[in-house]
Formats: sequence, structure tokens, C-alpha cells
Amino acid sequence: MPNAHIIGLGRSGIAAAKLLKREGYSVTLSDLKNSPAFQQQQQQLVDGGITVKLGYSFEPDTSDNLIVVSPGVPWDIPALIRARELGIETIGEMELAWRYLNNIPWVGITGTNGKTTTTALIAAIFAAAGFYAPACGNIGYAACELALADKKPDWVIAEISSYQIESSAAVAPRIAVWTTFTPDHLSRHKTLENYYNIKAHLLTQAEVQIFNGDDPYLQKNAPARFTNAYWTSVKGKADLINSKGAYIENGWVVFEGEEILPATSLRMVGEHNQQNLLMAVAAACLAGIGKDAIASAIANFPGVSHRLEHICTWEGIDFINDSKATNYDAAEVGLNSVSAPAILIAGGEAKAGDDTKWLEKIKAKAAAVLLIGDAAAAFAKRLEEVGYSNYEIVETMERAVPRGAELAKQYQAKVVLLSPACASFDQYQSFEHRGDNFREICQKLAG
Repeated sequence: MPNAHIIGLGRSGIAAAKLLKREGYSVTLSDLKNSPAFQQQQQQLVDGGITVKLGYSFEPDTSDNLIVVSPGVPWDIPALIRARELGIETIGEMELAWRYLNNIPWVGITGTNGKTTTTALIAAIFAAAGFYAPACGNIGYAACELALADKKPDWVIAEISSYQIESSAAVAPRIAVWTTFTPDHLSRHKTLENYYNIKAHLLTQAEVQIFNGDDPYLQKNAPARFTNAYWTSVKGKADLINSKGAYIENGWVVFEGEEILPATSLRMVGEHNQQNLLMAVAAACLAGIGKDAIASAIANFPGVSHRLEHICTWEGIDFINDSKATNYDAAEVGLNSVSAPAILIAGGEAKAGDDTKWLEKIKAKAAAVLLIGDAAAAFAKRLEEVGYSNYEIVETMERAVPRGAELAKQYQAKVVLLSPACASFDQYQSFEHRGDNFREICQKLAG
């Protein structure tokens, strides 16, 4: 019986472990962390014949035939480098799923920001067209959960991060979409060029490529490498690179010269969401989906949790959850999408990146900033450096929300916006956990 070791006891790791167990492997699942919740999961997995090691630092063992890495585990940790040197096959969870689902067409969506909304839009359109095409990867199911299921999808709609691409070199979508490209994850990928090349690998593997033609970095760097790609532009056909793709003209979303639906059909605010709409429409048209299904899906699209999600209105103040804004660019888009003046809640586990435009947007639109998490002191210093002094370090979400409500009344602000510009792992398990906490506190406040 072959041996497999899965690193990471998240949703992806558990699905990978169950899949390999089904396929006849002797499976060990390990995680550095140990918590009561993990211990509960451990017991369930052990009952299913899977060995679970908690508080365990992985070391390669030559008796392992396969190592599967969860998305959050860095690809270049010494233990994984050593495993590859020993000739032990080492892959990501997404690649494991691909091995069991590669007879089904995939749409792969990557990019720094905009991935989740674009993925959710594409999944909604495919569903409206009658396909069973659940979203997976960074949104919805773990990819291996789809491989485990009795009913196989008609299409796999996968949001794929740079971490997942890096560890899943064989994944080759029928259609690949690249939403945006700005500096992010540089503490892991080291250079912008390296980060770009990892993302570009997914597009190279795909049969058909779609790019955001309004993204400056992609505009400049992708055309030479992807000469036959489809492009999108909210500015009209004249701005399309190589004249192939989707654009907005006279208020209509147009693909390859055909009017598909009015651009106002999507209820989500912001030009960035018009761009996400264009990429989703292009993917649907290239998959052969008719415009009636596209129009129906977009008209009924409710938006995405944790991305400019309206939670409640209390005494005329809107509380908006943008917990998925985990970097400066996404947080700048968040602020740009709400009316001024706003009360901003920011902070968490800081990432490397250029905060200049985000700070400019704060000065232009935020009446006050409430700082939480590990980044609070560093963010306070940066705000001082750019001449913005109307901030408070409140440390926790429990303090931030009621204080945000007080300040909104004081400054007659219409919005309290959680848009952290940070990862969540200092205080939460995930950005979803952080957003759920914000939602819970807001709903209590609103009674």
C-alpha cells in the first residue's frame, strides 16, 4: 500500500486525505498547530482510518510515496525542498484534484484582486445555463472535495492563487482568466517578476486566455507572451488590445461585436466590478453560453460575501464588510467604492507592498481610521508620516465597530467600512472568520 503525507489540516488537506484514502493510500495528515477544534477533526479522521499528527513539524520520510501540500504551506520550506531532493513526489492539493478531474473542462481564475468576484460571477452564469459547475479552490469547495463527490461537475470553476499554481504545475484549464496584477505575497515570492511568472504559468497551460486590459502591468507585459489572448476594457473597443474580447460601449457589455447585456445589470458598485463582469462574460461566451443565461445570472447575482458586502444600516449609517481586502490595492478599491466621508477599520497582519495610493485615498475619503491587530502601530506611524492624524488604535473588532458608529455620528459619515489592507492571521483563522466577526458585532449593534 503506497504512503501519502498531507501537510495542513484545513479544508483542502482534509479533502486530499480522504481522496487518497479512497484511492488505496495509507494516509498521514499533519499540522503545526494544535487546538480543540483540530483535536475534534483529528478524532473524526482517525475513525476514518487516517493518521493525524497535531503540533507536528513535517520532515520527509523516504517511505513516503507522495506528499500533498495545502495552499497555505510555503512551497520552499526546507522540509519540502529536502523531500524533492530525495525524489519524493511533492504536489499541491489542486494538482491532486486535477489528476481525478482532468477529463472535465476547467475555468481557472487567477490575479491579485478581483478573483473571487469574477469566479463567483462565472459560476453563477454556468449554473444559469444549466451546468453543474460549482466554484472551488480559494472559494467554495476545496478542489479535492469535487474529486471525492459521487456526482462529477460538468465544468470546474476554480479560483487559483499563486500558492496553488506554484504547487500544481500540471493544471491546464480550458479557459484561464487573469484579473489584475499588483505587488502582493512578496514575502513569499520574493520578487515581482517571480510572482508574475508563477501566475503566467497557469495562463500558458490554458487553451484560451482572458486578460484584464485595463490593468497597467498586464497591458505592458502580457501581450508579447500571449499573442492570441482575449482582452477586456471598460473604456470601449478602442482600448482593446488586439481588438479581441469584451468591452463596454453605449452602456452595453459587448463581446466580439455582439451586445450581451446592459452594463448596469450588475448591482455591485465600482468600475472594478464592471471589469470583473467583462471577464466573466468573456469566459461564458467562450464556453458557448448564450446571452439569455448570462443576463439572467447577472440580474440575480447577490454579490460576494466579505467583498464590499452590505451588512446592515443603523441610524442611517451603512456597515460594509470588505474583509477580503487583504492588501493595499484591494483596500484602496474598497474605499474608492463607498461614499465619503467614511469611517475606516483597518489593520491585521501586514503584508509587503506599496501603500502610497491607499494612504492618499484615506486622506481623501476617511473622516477617521480605527486600527486593529498587529499592524496598528505601524499603520499609525505611516498615517502620521503622510500628515493624517485622525486615527485611533482600538486593537479589536469588538471595540472598533461601536466606536465606528460613534464617530460616524460625530462626523456625519454615511459608512463604517471594514477594509483591512492586511491578512487576518494575527487575530483570526481566515478573512472569512474576520468578516463573520464584524457581521456579528454589527448585527448586535443594530439589534
